[in-house]
Amino acid sequence: MRYDSITEAIGNTPLVRIDPAVHGLRHIDLYAKLEMLNPFGSVKDRPAWHMARPHLERAGAGDGTVVELSSGNTAKALALLAGLHGLKFKSVTNRMRVPEIKELLLLLGAEIEELPGRSECLDPTDTDDPLTLFHQALSEPGSTYLHTDQYFNPRNAEAHAAGTGPEIVKDLDGRAPDWFVACVGTAGSSTGVAKVLREHDPDVRVLGLVAHKSDFIPGIRTIDEVHQVGLFDPATYDSIDSVTSQEAIDGMVTLIRRCGLLTGPTGGAAYQGAVRRLAAVDAELAGTGRRQSAVFIVCDRAESYLSYVRERRPELLGRRRRGQDVSALTDAEARAEGEAVDPGEARRWMAQADPRPLVVDLRSPHAYAALHIEGSVNIVDEVFEELARGGLPFSKSTPVLLACPVGEKSLRYAALLTRMGHPEVRSLAGGIVAWRDAGAPLVRE
Repeated sequence: MRYDSITEAIGNTPLVRIDPAVHGLRHIDLYAKLEMLNPFGSVKDRPAWHMARPHLERAGAGDGTVVELSSGNTAKALALLAGLHGLKFKSVTNRMRVPEIKELLLLLGAEIEELPGRSECLDPTDTDDPLTLFHQALSEPGSTYLHTDQYFNPRNAEAHAAGTGPEIVKDLDGRAPDWFVACVGTAGSSTGVAKVLREHDPDVRVLGLVAHKSDFIPGIRTIDEVHQVGLFDPATYDSIDSVTSQEAIDGMVTLIRRCGLLTGPTGGAAYQGAVRRLAAVDAELAGTGRRQSAVFIVCDRAESYLSYVRERRPELLGRRRRGQDVSALTDAEARAEGEAVDPGEARRWMAQADPRPLVVDLRSPHAYAALHIEGSVNIVDEVFEELARGGLPFSKSTPVLLACPVGEKSLRYAALLTRMGHPEVRSLAGGIVAWRDAGAPLVRE
C-alpha cells in the first residue's frame, strides 16, 4: 500500500470481533473499531486533519502557529500535522496530567502553555477563567493563531460522519450495529458516528460513557464537564453511564492480555462500559433466537499511559503497593474511608472549628495563583504524596481540609491520612469547581 503523504493513511481502521469467550455475551456480537491504528496513534487523527486542513492550505510555509486547547491526542496529531507543513504548534491547557504525553509533545517540537484554568477543561460560561479568555481571544478577528477549536468546531464531528461511521457500516456488510458505545470527550466521534448509523437504522441505540464524577480517565469528561463542550448534545445518546478509572484499567488489561489490543484506558473504559450495559440485553435475548451487534471505539494505545497505570495499579507493573501510597487505595476504599464535605459544610467547619482547619490546595501553582480559598496553602499533589511518606508539615492533631479541582485526589488523600491516624481530615466534595459554583469566595494570589 503506497501513499504520497502520511495523511492519506488516516482512516480505514479495522473492525475486530471480540471473542465471546472473553466478554461472555452469548447473543451479541461485540466489535472493536481500532482507531489506535491511525498513523499518529489515535481516534483524534481524523478530526485533527479535518479541522486543520483548511488552515494549513491557507497558511504559507513556515508562517503561523496552529493552536489548540488540548493536552492529549488532538495536540499530538496537530503537532505532527503542523510540522509536516513547516508550521509551529502550541498546546494550551490548564495542566498536563499524563507525563508521557507532555514529553512526546516536546519531542514533536510543540510549545506547551499551562494556563491556570479553574476546571479540568474549557468552561465557556466562566468568563473569568484564563482558559476561557484565551479561547475568546483566539476567535477574535486578526488573531495570528490558526485555531482548530476542537470543542466547538463542527468539522470535528464531520470527520467521523465522513469516515468512521461509514466504515463501520461497510464492515458490517451494509448494516448499522444495534448498539454503538463511545466515550465522551469532545463528543466529536460519538456525534458524528451516531448521525451516520441512525441514517441507516433509526433504531440504533447509542451509549455514551463519561468518567465517574470524582474520577479521572484520560480523554473522557465527567458528566458535569461534558455539558461545557459545545459539540455535546444529550439527544445524541439513548443513555449515558459513568465509568471509574479502575473499571477503565480492568477493561484495558482484558483487551491487552486476552485480545491482543494494545489499548489505553479510554478503550478499556469503552469495553467495560459496553459489556456491563449489554449483559442485561444479552439476558433478554436468550431464547428468542435473535442476535444483536455492538461496536465500541478503541481510541488510542497503552504506551502513553504507563504512569497512569503505575499510580493506580502498581501491581500490574510488578510494583508493590506501599501502605503510605495513595495508589494503595482502591476507589471503593477512598469513598468508604475518606470523609467528604460539600462547600456549605466546609465553610461552617472553617468558621466554627477551633483551631481553624488548615486548607491545603493540591492543584498546580498556576491554578492556585489564579484563584484559591483565602488562607489556604498550596502543596501540589505529587509533592503532597512524597510528604505523606516522609513527613507532613503539620501534626496529626491539626484539622485539615484538602481541596483539588474536582474532589478526586483530595478524597483519596483524606482516606490515606485517616489511615495514618489523622482524626480530622476532610475532602472538599466537588473540589474548587464546586466551591466556585456554590458562590463561595475565592481570592487571587
